[in-house]
Amino acid sequence: MSTYSIALIGGDGIGPEILREGKKVMDAAAEVTGITWNWKDYPYGAEHWLKYRKGEPTLMREEEMAELGTHDAIYFGSVGDPRVPESVGQAGALLWMRFYFDQYINLRPAKLLRGVESPLKGKKPHDINIYMIRENSEDFYIGLGARFTGNKSSETMELKRKLYKARFKVDVDVEPAGDFAYQIGVVTEKASERVLRYGFELAKKKKMTRVTVVHKANVLTKVYGLWIEKAEQVGKDYPGIALDFAIADATTMWLVRRPEHFQVIVAPNLFGDILSDLAAATVGGLGFAPGGNINPDRKAGVSMFEPISGSAPKYKGLNKANPIAQILAGKLMLEHLGEDRAAELVEQATEDVLEAGKVRTFDIGGKSTCSDMGDAIAERLLQLKP
Repeated sequence: MSTYSIALIGGDGIGPEILREGKKVMDAAAEVTGITWNWKDYPYGAEHWLKYRKGEPTLMREEEMAELGTHDAIYFGSVGDPRVPESVGQAGALLWMRFYFDQYINLRPAKLLRGVESPLKGKKPHDINIYMIRENSEDFYIGLGARFTGNKSSETMELKRKLYKARFKVDVDVEPAGDFAYQIGVVTEKASERVLRYGFELAKKKKMTRVTVVHKANVLTKVYGLWIEKAEQVGKDYPGIALDFAIADATTMWLVRRPEHFQVIVAPNLFGDILSDLAAATVGGLGFAPGGNINPDRKAGVSMFEPISGSAPKYKGLNKANPIAQILAGKLMLEHLGEDRAAELVEQATEDVLEAGKVRTFDIGGKSTCSDMGDAIAERLLQLKP
């Protein structure tokens, strides 16, 4: 029987409500399979920042981030509040956490569950079953760039990652003078190789036969040229798995026209962020979209699991939001911890409740509350106990 220490961060908006239901289902999974959870709540979010940290650039301080790293995983609700600068919640919490713990995998599955209707005509349960893997540490999300007014600018910027350190010195002379902005995108050999290899290994584990690598090398030739070169090299190590290349904009079309074609998709950071939301829409919406920010080496860095729906502030406190994305993020957490049987039971209980159709939240045409859905899935899960 295994024991796990889990950090709970409800965060903002609907986050505390959906996390409450996720924890409820994880507790039921523990009862069924013999797992023991040691939960610890953390207050990080808008209210805590406004009361104790206002004016600071991050939701958490360095020592607090380090404490999160002592747990086996982080189970996260959502971040985002109109009273707090977006840079604090995003760059000062989510992005910082990803970089601090080297969570270089952003896993965002999209699966059409039993009892959920796709907006795409004629799709049956499990016709859509995509593992979207987004590179989580590089590309245009490194936060380096500048904006200035005039005709000259000189900036020195540093990029620090677990794999490397880089310094950029950018001098700009522009005529005529005016407002000017630029953003730096970075792709490196080592970071690309590890996320691409993760994609092939996941395909192997899930007994899938195709990995699709997304790029835009036809235009952004330098960064994505390196990306597809590394994909070709890694793909040679997996002769039983087909390697497909897909240009990012064409991928959006095929996700709508033939989503069942895709099995594992590996994408750079920016494209992965966009495509994963589209993939979620094909399987019922963001209420069914879990995410894992993963460092596959549990000794090297803690991983964080969250829904990708955001904080939805207008629904805060209404007990209305669909908690299934949060519950399925818990399923990803269980898989990461090696508790595959518990993960399977969580998905089975979720599908059983959805297929029965008695409990449905507003986003799928029902009137059930957030807690109604959590209760129903937890109850069904307990019924699956041998």
